[in-house]
Amino acid sequence: MIFGPIKLILRLFSLFMTVLVLYFAVTFVQIWWRGHEHTGASAQAILVYGTTEDNGKPSPELRARLDQALTLYRAGRAPWIAVTGGNLPGDVYTEAGVSATYLKDHGVPASHILKGAGNDTWQNVETILPKLRKHDLKTVITVTDPFHEYRAMAIASAQGLKPYPSPVRNSPTIKHQLWRYYLKETLEVGVGRVVGYGRLSSWTTTASKIHVSKIHAPKVNVPSGT
Repeated sequence: MIFGPIKLILRLFSLFMTVLVLYFAVTFVQIWWRGHEHTGASAQAILVYGTTEDNGKPSPELRARLDQALTLYRAGRAPWIAVTGGNLPGDVYTEAGVSATYLKDHGVPASHILKGAGNDTWQNVETILPKLRKHDLKTVITVTDPFHEYRAMAIASAQGLKPYPSPVRNSPTIKHQLWRYYLKETLEVGVGRVVGYGRLSSWTTTASKIHVSKIHAPKVNVPSGT
């Protein structure tokens, strides 16, 4: 008699795991597919997602994104470029600030560059959104790495923008262990679609703050004999 309920539980668990694996497998395919789409549409702005800077200069990954934005801008695909990305503790420069300087040095008028901030994708969009709205800009061409394009567009859509894909061609990240990036994106997209990208951002931000506070926590000297 006792084996009946156990078998049922095992069958339900097996069914759950099968559905879970299929869900993440489909998610991976969607991410990969979106990372190979390139829109031919024009938009009101080009949205460049931030990534690491190197002491005031764009990293190879960030420079690749900015160069693609420049190509789109010079082709007349959008009259504005929005750059995003904040800084980490100890950094002197912000990703958005470095990006804006690079664009100005390559001929984009400062009056046509909007700067946001943020330390994750949700915050990137959240911080640039008020400036986009100020100029009545809603349609954006999203520029980021191929593995990140799906989530970048999903988060832009979740915050009221209408995004079009323009993943970076020949991104420097292809020289690294690319499977790690796709695994991370598959997990984040899979979870984000269930709990909400904004909530996921708040969870990871809180976890990051706790981690940083532990690293930088002051040492307390305990007197001997206590």
